[in-house]
Amino acid sequence: MSPQQEGTFCVHTTGSRPKLVVSADGRGVVSHAGSRLLADLADATGLTTAFTDALRQLRPRGTGHAPGRIAADLAVMLADGGETIADLTLLRDQAEVFGPVASSPTAWRLLAGIDPAALDALRAARATAREIAWLQADESREAIPASRAGGRELPGLVLDIDATLVTCHSGKENAAPTYKHGFGYHPLLCFPDNTGEALAGLLRPGNAAANTAENHITVLDAALAQLPDVHRHGTDILIRADSAGSAKVFPAHIRSLRSRGIHTSFSVGWSITEPVRRAIRQLPDRVWHHAFEQDGTLRPGAQVAELTGLVDLPGLPEDTRIIVRRERPHPGAQLSLFDLDEGMRHQVFLTDTPYSEGSLQHLEVRHRAHARVEDRIRCGKTPSAFARLAALPRPAT
Repeated sequence: MSPQQEGTFCVHTTGSRPKLVVSADGRGVVSHAGSRLLADLADATGLTTAFTDALRQLRPRGTGHAPGRIAADLAVMLADGGETIADLTLLRDQAEVFGPVASSPTAWRLLAGIDPAALDALRAARATAREIAWLQADESREAIPASRAGGRELPGLVLDIDATLVTCHSGKENAAPTYKHGFGYHPLLCFPDNTGEALAGLLRPGNAAANTAENHITVLDAALAQLPDVHRHGTDILIRADSAGSAKVFPAHIRSLRSRGIHTSFSVGWSITEPVRRAIRQLPDRVWHHAFEQDGTLRPGAQVAELTGLVDLPGLPEDTRIIVRRERPHPGAQLSLFDLDEGMRHQVFLTDTPYSEGSLQHLEVRHRAHARVEDRIRCGKTPSAFARLAALPRPAT
């Protein structure tokens, strides 16, 4: 049931939230009934309680609404399409479904009192709840699903990092002009391709550089901290990013994580520089191989080739490979002068996956599956919280 769907319930109040029983008698009809499922999920995974422990200092003398309950209700409100703190009224007006809900001033005071230390505690609480949720998934049905590419399952976890633009219609704090001549924010986000959930994000001003390695490292480290220990230290983890993630410091950081027992590897886009162009022109036709579709079939008009050894890659981890894909451009595609000259659209990426762990075509279609993160972001922005975070106050610093 989606948050916006209606339901008919017979209500019996037990515990912190009313007990709901679905009936078909036409009485007790409520709107946005699906939102209650989100609240129940927060309670079932221990997230609400963990938030309360993290924000305990913001509840004077232990009175009033539990801070974790307020935080969970705010999250439910945002997921349900709320745009401002005042939209908590939607939950408050349905006490028979959500139970007692804090007033807007109370919620505002909670948010205003969150400092960096409290944010760290909230992140730790989320990680603990995620570990419980993943364990429950293992026990109830099956393990965390595998990511797929080229008709095959990929081993371990796949983390996708990408940036997006969030438009603001007024001069909110840290909002700035964007490279697309808009105004707002340029957050950087990380999603596991296996589950599609949002692991971590960094709210940046609209004029933040796309390829800032420091930002990518910050988001990656925050995302890894959200993974349960058994997955973070016992699973292969592939990090994918577009060309914004190809700053040399970022792949080097990914490789350095292995010294901490985290078996990470990378597949990141790379800019087509003049040395890369020269190397592409040197490639004979016999070294180009047909590219794959995501279902494993051949992709018409697309080929891949290896450039490793033809382009110097100083400052990058040992055994880094460079791979190029070319394809006949579709109508309306934006092409560089080099692409126009060659008559093909080219894309290049780097990976440290060994030759023994997959064909050239498989590595390319695996990297191209990074595009799925754009759909994760799109779903997050419409109608959910990503597009409305600017409406909330920034934590104190």
